[in-house]
Amino acid sequence: MLKILMPTLMLFPTVWLTPKKWLWTSTLAQSLLIALASLLWLKSTSETGWLALNPYLGTDPLSTPLLVLTCWLLPLMILASQNHISPEPDTRQRIFITLLISLQMFLIMAFGATEIILFYVMFEATLIPTLFIITRWGNQTERLNAGTYFLFYTLAGSLPLLVALLILQNETGTLSMLTLHYTKPLSLSPYGGKLWWAACLLAFLVKMPLYGIHLWLPKAHVEAPVAGSMVLAAVLLKLGGYGMIRIMVILEPQSTNLAYPFIALALWGIIMTGSICLRQTDLKSLIAYSSVSHMGLVAAGILIQTPWGFTGALILMIAHGLASSALFCLANTNYERTHSRTMLLARGLQAVLPLMTTWWFLANLANLALPPLPNLMGELIIISSLFNWSYWTLILTGLGTLITASYSLYLFLMTQRGPLPQHMFALEPSHTREHLLISLHLIPLLLLILKPELIWGWFS
Repeated sequence: MLKILMPTLMLFPTVWLTPKKWLWTSTLAQSLLIALASLLWLKSTSETGWLALNPYLGTDPLSTPLLVLTCWLLPLMILASQNHISPEPDTRQRIFITLLISLQMFLIMAFGATEIILFYVMFEATLIPTLFIITRWGNQTERLNAGTYFLFYTLAGSLPLLVALLILQNETGTLSMLTLHYTKPLSLSPYGGKLWWAACLLAFLVKMPLYGIHLWLPKAHVEAPVAGSMVLAAVLLKLGGYGMIRIMVILEPQSTNLAYPFIALALWGIIMTGSICLRQTDLKSLIAYSSVSHMGLVAAGILIQTPWGFTGALILMIAHGLASSALFCLANTNYERTHSRTMLLARGLQAVLPLMTTWWFLANLANLALPPLPNLMGELIIISSLFNWSYWTLILTGLGTLITASYSLYLFLMTQRGPLPQHMFALEPSHTREHLLISLHLIPLLLLILKPELIWGWFS
């Protein structure tokens, strides 16, 4: 674990001591080396599942894919941000990269924590850099409003979790993930037990986000700069899913009855947010709502608590992280050229940027779960485990899949096909940096087809 954490810490002096000319190159090179080193975590050799274990941090098959995704994303965020951050003053550039690095550090410690309280502290700490990134580097004036929504939704959801964890610590005497599932269930009153159960899950459901408490997400996504959108879509939403999988183990006797309304909300949310996507005019907003739809499927898969549900949730989280982040990068390349996120004003781009259209096509196919991509594998596993739990879920998940295909097609046709508007003839050609950025998202996604057991979690 220290092999990754120490170089990540040493990125801070790199950022502040490097000459301005080499700032982006040196941070990108170092973060890429860290990302490549993190791939060694995927080679699990221990029989117990836990690896690189010390009293506070460790990795197991559930956290390893998410840790690798976190490390993989930092160089991509630096690549994506370079174009629109480099004209700014030197100090602001360095502060921006420092925030991205601190975000990676908090996320590594959150996913690697073996103590639930350490996980909680890091879960909350990720708020701070994200808030700065949204409010200081967002594009429009609504960014302060979006930052406020983001902060208060997440804080309001996670304060009950802190109280619930303190009660648990008081009753059982431990909050270690290694031993917690061996402890006896809490002896609370029936009403108190229900409240405790809801408090444990609420923070993660807000973070995921569950339909109904999702209003902070489209705002935050739309107002954030490209790096903020990428890290929100790819990793921060996954914190919720990861926390839920970890904490479901100790909620066992209560969950069978209390999970029903949340599963219903998650499944209904898939259809509702998909329908919202179909009538979006804003490019980033559409991709943000599609994230809510996919995470609804993940939430439902986790809440039914079957091995298949957990596996499907983890696969879909990783696959969605890569595909959604790629779509935000593509939306940003469009925005840098047309200075508008309205899809009606920037269509017909296939005529001018044909290679970009290929990337759009591949990223859209990944988002709508084309076989044999891991997105389809995750969705199929969750849908079949939901079907096994209750036949009626097939109607909602089937409709959701249909709507997902429709809005992905709508997104592709609106941005790439059709006549080129009159105001768009002097467009900048696409750069090698942009092609490298998208290929570093989509190539890992394609390679996972060959060895999906890397992201199967405990069940491989």
